Formats: sequence, C-alpha cells, structure tokens
Amino acid sequence: MRTIGAELTRVEQGTVEIELPFDPKLTQQHGLLHAGVISAALDAAGTYAGYSLIDPDASLLTIEFKVNLLSPGRGERFLFRGEVTKPGTTIIVSDGKAYAVRSDGPAKLIASMTGTMMVVRGREGIEG
Repeated sequence: MRTIGAELTRVEQGTVEIELPFDPKLTQQHGLLHAGVISAALDAAGTYAGYSLIDPDASLLTIEFKVNLLSPGRGERFLFRGEVTKPGTTIIVSDGKAYAVRSDGPAKLIASMTGTMMVVRGREGIEG
C-alpha cells in the first residue's frame, strides 16, 4: 500500500478502511484509476479486515477474489472498505467496496469485491 500512497484510516474488528489520494501515476490510458490499483486496495482492505480477527501468530494469504468494476475510477480520492462476511479458522471470506470521493458530490461506488483468504500457521517464511 505504501507503493501506491494508500493509508490505513480505520481499523475495527472485522472492518478496515484504506484511503488513497488521486495520483496520475496510478491511472490507465483514459486518466481513470487503474483497475489493478482498485483490485489491490480492495484485496488489502479485505485481508486487513481478516487479520483483525485472527491470532497474532497467524497470517493470511488471498486464494481467490472477484472484482466487479461498476463505474469509472474518477475522483479526488478513493475509499476502500473491507468487511469480513465469514470468519473462520481455516478460510475467511470478506467483501469490499471502493468509492470515488469528490468535493462536489456524494461518494460514488466504483467497484465491489469478494475475496477468500486462507489462514496460515507455522509455515516457514509466512508470518503474522
């Protein structure tokens, strides 16, 4: 998240929010926030939400996600919210929503994601 300039702005049990200011370096050929950036931020928000529910010695690895790009990524900043919808000891499922925020109107839903994470314990090289 540091690479794209994103910041963790809210952490609660099972819910995380990440915010990202608009940066032309993160856009695609039409000047819209790139789908890869949207996907990465939604994945991070959902995974961090999962981390809020597991033991500190465990870790998470994303094993699947589905993104729906609903509207162009056009805004002054972006909000990515991840929420755990199915906690578990082996598999965790989260849902995420991405919003474009502008000063001249309400936040607009631009993408949604459902992700599945595997809880990892005791595996060399993968730590919580």
